[in-house]
Amino acid sequence: MNVWKWLPWMCLSSVATAGDLSLRIIPCVPAGELKLNGAPLQNTAGESWTVTRLSYLVSGAALRCKDGSWLELEGGPAWLNAATGRNLVPVKNIQEGEYTALRFHIGLTEDDNQLDPSSRGPDHPLNPRLNGLHWSWQGGYIFLALEGMWKGRSDEMMGYSFHLGRQPFRTAITVEGPWKISAQAMTAELRLDLARLLSGLSFARDGMTTHAREGDPLALRLQENLRRSFSLVSLRPDSDGVSSTPAPAAALLAAGTLPGPGRGFPQPRLPADNPLTPDRVELGRRLFHDTRLSRNQQISCASCHQPASALDDPRRFSPGVEGRTGDRNSMPLFNLAWKDTFFWDGRAGSLRQQALMPIIDHREMDETVENVVMKLSQDESMKSAFRKAFGTPDVTAERLGLAVEAFLLTLTSHDSRFDRAQRGEVKLTPEEQRGFELFMMEREPRLGTMGADCFHCHGGALFTDHGFRNNGLAIDEHDTGRHRVTGAALDRGTFVTPSLRNIALTAPYMHDGRFATLEEVLDHYSEGVQRTVTLDPNLAKHPDGGLHLTAEEKRCVIAFLRTLTDDRFARGLPSSP
Repeated sequence: MNVWKWLPWMCLSSVATAGDLSLRIIPCVPAGELKLNGAPLQNTAGESWTVTRLSYLVSGAALRCKDGSWLELEGGPAWLNAATGRNLVPVKNIQEGEYTALRFHIGLTEDDNQLDPSSRGPDHPLNPRLNGLHWSWQGGYIFLALEGMWKGRSDEMMGYSFHLGRQPFRTAITVEGPWKISAQAMTAELRLDLARLLSGLSFARDGMTTHAREGDPLALRLQENLRRSFSLVSLRPDSDGVSSTPAPAAALLAAGTLPGPGRGFPQPRLPADNPLTPDRVELGRRLFHDTRLSRNQQISCASCHQPASALDDPRRFSPGVEGRTGDRNSMPLFNLAWKDTFFWDGRAGSLRQQALMPIIDHREMDETVENVVMKLSQDESMKSAFRKAFGTPDVTAERLGLAVEAFLLTLTSHDSRFDRAQRGEVKLTPEEQRGFELFMMEREPRLGTMGADCFHCHGGALFTDHGFRNNGLAIDEHDTGRHRVTGAALDRGTFVTPSLRNIALTAPYMHDGRFATLEEVLDHYSEGVQRTVTLDPNLAKHPDGGLHLTAEEKRCVIAFLRTLTDDRFARGLPSSP
């Protein structure tokens, strides 16, 4: 982009060489830097509140010259996220000089907001798999998501969920200077004051949720507060003279190496060191069905991940060697290329790591990786397969994990009746269409919308955000979920959000398989939600018990969920060799 042609001569005369600037935006509360789920804060209405999520998009930076004109700056949209400490907005090639103000926008231009999300690269800040801010089948992005818990005069903790999106709520932020820019790399530290963002608001009076519908007074008030919530803390050269902009990601394989998914599916971040060659995928398929991975040579991966159940297990707990069982239901194995962590608690950080863990688990295959390698090394046909896949016949634990990972990455599910309806090939029934509408509709009683509110956790083409959430089950002290991995109090009772694709095939449901039918699941979210301290705000904002859906609404939602079954996926899986 050539910014020079828009600059007035007076602004040009005051500038010289160009440098880079990183905007570091620090979310703060009166006590200091924001800590998610930290000490409760008080608002003017006497309500205490905490923050569990802050995620937003920044675009369109500009500097105001002394003559009042604006210098539009280079740099694409940025995604900031408090949970991961992602707080930098890189701006390129700023001309040296003195400016009076910085302007940027919370939100996106209309073109960026409406572009097909599948066109974004795996590490692009607008890739929905990365930021979790795309508004699913409604189209467009959430520009700012602020969620948390609050408590009024009673001791009952409630949730709030404030989402600003849609073009009228793209909000210009002006931070007055002076802004003295030098030719070297610089960092500007800005403060985002969350107390000011919520200033004058009462959760009880003004509402606990907004999705930025036209004319919503709560959304308008948040937008007005947002304009006044940023301030400049410091502007200084980087100490080492190098921009603090994050380094570009390593080269990654193209999404096109995966079969099938197209428009609407985000591009996955595939491992750069494990090309999905036909020989490597075929070796992974063989290993997936090989009973030699278990101590008694009777159990394979496929024993607990069955095609008719979308590579899930219809049993509540899968039996391992000598009939031992664990305490969690197996998970279906499809669309894993879009996941970053694996198992219900996310304890495995890669598929290659996940592939080896059942082998050594006493309750599952009860074997050692060393013994598996020895057994496979005695099979000449297996050594030949390793040669084709890796160049030499050596059987190693690392190659075992890589081969299974390659196979699992190719298992994509994307051709349900719902997908075909989206392509205009079939039509949903009136009951199914009503279920889809309820699925995508928020529950905002003050605005007269009484949906099933499913899309917050299960939106988009993947029908999951892959987040870890407490979904209203009573916390079991013997299995605290993600908390067992991280030790973080915020994670007590949280488990990963499963995909709803093929949900009619993957019973029983929940991490412990406690519900046998979809009807039981809907009853839970309608009347059975338990209010605990880590309950997800998108559930905690509802009345006690849950959504209180009618019997007809439940039937419609279940009818829609059944349209997510991908029969071709189950029928087309490779069989045992």
